[in-house]
Amino acid sequence: MKRRFDRALPAVAVVLALAIGVAVSLAPTASAAPPTSGLRADVVSELSAVEKQLVSLAEAIPAEKYAWRPADGVRSVGEVYVHVAAGNYLLGSMLGMKRPEGTGPDMEKKIRDKATIVPGLKASYDYVRGAIEGLSDADLDKKVNFFGTEITERAVLLRALGHSHEHLGQSIAYARMNGITPPWTAAEAEKKAAPKP
Repeated sequence: MKRRFDRALPAVAVVLALAIGVAVSLAPTASAAPPTSGLRADVVSELSAVEKQLVSLAEAIPAEKYAWRPADGVRSVGEVYVHVAAGNYLLGSMLGMKRPEGTGPDMEKKIRDKATIVPGLKASYDYVRGAIEGLSDADLDKKVNFFGTEITERAVLLRALGHSHEHLGQSIAYARMNGITPPWTAAEAEKKAAPKP
């Protein structure tokens, strides 16, 4: 039992570090009013929708399936979710938000268990939403370096959406290959099958 606890301790430390880091990172934007219209509001709304699906799917997949991968050299179930989180941190940092310690691209190689991954995924969406909400419309035309190419902050917002949707599709395929129906699809099927009053 002690050995299992000793192995879990680093994972618990990572979760706490991420949670503290996100709370500190979001502090400067807490006074900024979230956008209610325009591109930033639409992106925040869409990110929240894709987060809801990704998180519900991550929660529905059993912990023992997190190491499953369709082939050698391809990300596992868990690595996909950690990759999405790492992407959120990278893209949010391109918008001027300080990235919390331990949230770099090597997260995929360090974070493995469901109990750490799901809260970390949620925290990454809080972080990237905070970065977007901290912008003004004028900021969207500012240029940033995206892996050697200059793009606008507006394009960073679009990449955040595209990245999440890309890996939502991948996660749906992974779930289906493991006999898991996405929760929103299962709920809709139950609704249709329910007897009419």
